[in-house]
Amino acid sequence: MIKNISLFTIVIFTLFSFTNQTKPKPVAKKAVAKSTTPAAKKTTKTSVNSKTKKEEILEVSTDFGKMYIWLYNATPLHKANILKLAKSGFYDSTTFHRIIPGFMIQGGDPNSKDNDPYNDGAGGPDYTIPHEIKDTIKHEKGSICAARTGNPAMASSSCQFYICHSTMGTAGLNEQYTVYGMVMKGLDVIDKIIEQPTGQNDRPIKNIVMKVKVLEKTLAQIKTEYGYTPKM
Repeated sequence: MIKNISLFTIVIFTLFSFTNQTKPKPVAKKAVAKSTTPAAKKTTKTSVNSKTKKEEILEVSTDFGKMYIWLYNATPLHKANILKLAKSGFYDSTTFHRIIPGFMIQGGDPNSKDNDPYNDGAGGPDYTIPHEIKDTIKHEKGSICAARTGNPAMASSSCQFYICHSTMGTAGLNEQYTVYGMVMKGLDVIDKIIEQPTGQNDRPIKNIVMKVKVLEKTLAQIKTEYGYTPKM
């Protein structure tokens, strides 16, 4: 009887020990398979897309040279609006109708195509853009910003914009107007335009005509051609 009990105890102990030793192994294999394979594939796909994706930028041509402008993704309404207008040829033959040294150059008004200085700043399609003012995006030299009337909602003009000539000179406009892009290359063009003689209402005596075109570039091309790394 004692022998039978001992034999039974040995068998039970052996089965219990074998079960405890072998059970965890399949769980470990599943965990490794699920956690590593998908992550590796996802990283590779993202890397390829970022290298080949084309970004839309602006090329603003004048008699004083060209400016290349990055449009912020943080201000999507303004970005989409100016791209739409530029693609339609809206800005071609408009002028920089107002220039103030140490402050800014303003343009984009279809009324600026004529020789009447009194209607400059009053033209454009009959709609406004809700403001996209960000306290993290400040005015600085080369910033492209939306002009607007003194409306309480601070809504932007449908087409008119200004480009800052001075960081210090435009600091008072921070959080009052939407800043939606940056001149990546061509800051010297702003300096040349600002030097031109003006007449009534800060309008240049000789028209400074612009042509605006949309270009498509990868981020690598933007960095190589314009020496600019987009931050937003």
